[in-house]
Amino acid sequence: MDQNRLALLALHFIPGLGDRLIRQLVSYCGTAEKVFNTPRGKLLKIPGIGRITADAIASGKPVSRAEREVRLAEREKAELLFFTDARYPARLRHAADAPTLLYIKGNIDFENPKTIAIVGTRQSTVYGRTCVEQFVEELVAHGALIVSGLAYGIDIHAHKQALRHNLPTIGVLGSGLDVVYPASHREVAYRMMENGGILSEHPFGTAPDAHNFPARNRIVAALADAIVIVEAAEKGGALITADIANSYNKDVFAFPGNVGQSQSAGCNNLIKSNRAHLITSCQDLAYIMNWEIEMNPKKESNPWDGLSPEEEIVATTLLQNDSKLVIDELSWRSNIPLTRLASILLALEFKGLVSSLPGKIYKLNR
Repeated sequence: MDQNRLALLALHFIPGLGDRLIRQLVSYCGTAEKVFNTPRGKLLKIPGIGRITADAIASGKPVSRAEREVRLAEREKAELLFFTDARYPARLRHAADAPTLLYIKGNIDFENPKTIAIVGTRQSTVYGRTCVEQFVEELVAHGALIVSGLAYGIDIHAHKQALRHNLPTIGVLGSGLDVVYPASHREVAYRMMENGGILSEHPFGTAPDAHNFPARNRIVAALADAIVIVEAAEKGGALITADIANSYNKDVFAFPGNVGQSQSAGCNNLIKSNRAHLITSCQDLAYIMNWEIEMNPKKESNPWDGLSPEEEIVATTLLQNDSKLVIDELSWRSNIPLTRLASILLALEFKGLVSSLPGKIYKLNR
């Protein structure tokens, strides 16, 4: 990493120096490297820069911290993408509060012409998950990129369905890239890196603290052309994302739900207050967004082709037991350890052969 990029990274380790002030410092001084070479007296004349910040810049400690971060990035095989880089996402660049630094892992094409964020409640229902499954399947014809937050419920289901249909997908974290949260979604995140990936604005080692997630939602909203809400309570992260998207003048869509059901209250209120378009399918979104069908849509492979021997054992075991078993019994009947079985079941979910039900029950789809 050259000295200017190292200096730009170092600015992110100065306490109290947010994205706005980092941009301001670079603008006033010309480059990030020049910030650290500017006399303390001149730094104090820059609006927003006080004595504590000027002393921190002069101390040299931020540069040492940046050098350690570069080594961590190399170890994690992650990319550091600055707001000054040509590859910085164009959609995100247009947001006034966009992060000045992104940590990225995977193979991400930020400039996919059709990019959709799908978010919703962590307490998803069968109805919500079915809406996601049908919607993502319809997105295949458009070759869309799917963005979400890797959270429980609707978010992780959107990522899984994208993987199932070979659509690129990005997970935006509220923690460091080396602290995937929740931990149970690590394998999904790993699979996403083949066609998409994960990103964060936080340094390595950042814990998934509650205040990080509302800020994370602005990145989800900014990266997409449109935001689709599938099930949301009266309050929660999905509604924060919708409000942010509206402030960015993005199109917001919501699936309606049953009146009186808590998971539907947020979506119904968005529609009722004209803060979201009502949709029941991808066709509704495509009409409003003026999308045309791709001439050569991606074709789905037959999920029954190419099963590994262990996957065949699990599928056969389910088939021989009314197509539905609790995971413990499935482990016993298939003679596959639970730790290994969980990975096999996840792979079968991606292929559309198995569905997970409440109570750690797995069902064979036929």
